[in-house]
Amino acid sequence: MTTDMETKTPPVPERPAARRQPVTGRQRAVVIKIDKFVYWLSRHWLAVLNTVIGIYVALPILAPVFMNAGLTGPGRAIYIMYSPMCHQMAQRSFFLFGEQPAYPRAIAGTELTPIEAYVDDIPQFEGVAPDNWAQFFAAARAFVGNERMGYKMALCERDIGIYSFVFLSGLVYAVLRRRTQIKPMPMLAFIILGMGPIALDGFSQLFGYWTTPLDGSAASGLVATIQSIFPLRESTPLLRTLTGAWFGLALVWLTYPHVAAGMKESQEELGDKLRQIGEIQ
Repeated sequence: MTTDMETKTPPVPERPAARRQPVTGRQRAVVIKIDKFVYWLSRHWLAVLNTVIGIYVALPILAPVFMNAGLTGPGRAIYIMYSPMCHQMAQRSFFLFGEQPAYPRAIAGTELTPIEAYVDDIPQFEGVAPDNWAQFFAAARAFVGNERMGYKMALCERDIGIYSFVFLSGLVYAVLRRRTQIKPMPMLAFIILGMGPIALDGFSQLFGYWTTPLDGSAASGLVATIQSIFPLRESTPLLRTLTGAWFGLALVWLTYPHVAAGMKESQEELGDKLRQIGEIQ
């Protein structure tokens, strides 16, 4: 039973909200500089990205130029720098200043003289068993070039195709976005059409080599079954370049419109903030 004498719990006094300390002095100057840089980047991101990618794809082409000119130090530095990003195997790379623009393996079936016709004069291939693809790949990676064959680029044919067309597509995008709104490539279309050709070409080669015994013997059991689906094959320089180029174009089509939308939002937000404090007009 409730009575007038019942003790009531006194209300808990509300704690005053913590006051946000204003950013002043050196800290404020740093924040403003960061905001201004991000604002600038949000306006010029495409030019910056195109410049970076242009440099990235140009340096591997400069490597054989340096080697041919006798500047082996800078040339080898580029090969080393790009080595973690690419296998750099000679039979899958373009060459400059030699007898041919490329030296694919004989099984690629091109009209070019295959690299097997040159290996007897290449020190890196000394003692390499013809059927041991692992040894062959290691030797091809180590071989940079010579006076007869020229010197390889520091990125393989497929990577040159990818990054060259990311760069070229970025330039085209810079022109087209001034005239029309470009919608991003649907993700499903990118997976099927953009990634499909390069994945099929690359993985069919990979599985073909993985199922080929290193001692030259015939595959057996499950390995033989997989090999019947993915027989040993080698792409031509043209196919490797085209699949890489199409992937590079599709990648730009997928991502750049999304990046543009995000950068536009950042530009508007930071622009309003910086105008309020008188940092920009």
